[in-house]
Amino acid sequence: GHHAWAALLAKCDFPDDQNMKDNIKNHLNDIILSWPQNLPRGIIHADLFPDNTLFSENRITGIIDFYFACEDYLAYDLAIMLNAWCFDMDSNSNFHFNLEKSTQLIKGYLAHRPFTSEEVKAFPILCQGAAMRFFLTRLYDKINTPTDAQVIPHDPADFWQRLQAHQKLTDPKDYGI
Repeated sequence: GHHAWAALLAKCDFPDDQNMKDNIKNHLNDIILSWPQNLPRGIIHADLFPDNTLFSENRITGIIDFYFACEDYLAYDLAIMLNAWCFDMDSNSNFHFNLEKSTQLIKGYLAHRPFTSEEVKAFPILCQGAAMRFFLTRLYDKINTPTDAQVIPHDPADFWQRLQAHQKLTDPKDYGI
């Protein structure tokens, strides 16, 4: 959860770029100070990316990888999904927010579980938090994964770009709500 993100950042070393670490820390502090309280909670997947979703003939047939499942805000799970599903990469490998995809994802979600007014208001910060979470975990893995490990860490820059996009999306309407 958001309470652990500062400790995760503290474990990431930036010997050549203290300015970058300060920039990340400032974004993180803004998110933590704005984090909502008392939203509806339940068990969430917390990692519902396309590679954890099985399809057959354009229909979802299964969900896998419940390793990060936990109790948290229900709307936060949608914010995680939005970060995973609603950004497109251009020819220069930059990620851009896709409002059409976001609108459709949110519309489908709300057809089954309507948001409270508090969730609507909190949605932009939940999206920023989701981007920050995956940025920090990928940054930590990139810095701390041994070179001889049989795993290739994901690039944290992908989620830094998403976080930058969320800085410009300050109203729930910006997401299609």
